Amino acid sequence: MDIRTLEDRLHVSPQILPEEVATAAAQGYRSIISNRPDAEEPGQPMTEDIRAAAEAAGLPFVHIPIRGGAMAPEDIARFKAALAELPQPILGYCRSGTRTTFLWALSQAGERPAEEIVALAAAAGYDVSPLGPRLEG
Repeated sequence: MDIRTLEDRLHVSPQILPEEVATAAAQGYRSIISNRPDAEEPGQPMTEDIRAAAEAAGLPFVHIPIRGGAMAPEDIARFKAALAELPQPILGYCRSGTRTTFLWALSQAGERPAEEIVALAAAAGYDVSPLGPRLEG
């Protein structure tokens, strides 16, 4: 797994496999957020298989599927609520980690300076600068 740290409570990864969930739990992750819709690519694991693996490992699992870059205010609010409510640290994933990072960045708008959001994402290898003014809150 290519897991990167955005902040202490949230780490992001490209697509995880059901058999990797137990490893994530052993590494100390206490919950999982999925931002990948089912059937985005042939052969990708289904959400319910990862949810079942998470439940077997004792990890809460939240699915907030995002198609492409279409992040509605409701999606951002659900993600922000999940960050506040789920046991931490949280492992979030999508196809590449970018959508999860963008959702995190937008959930932080108005709570952190935009420059800090951009810097934290960049330190994890993600460029959120296309979000521009939306990060100003």
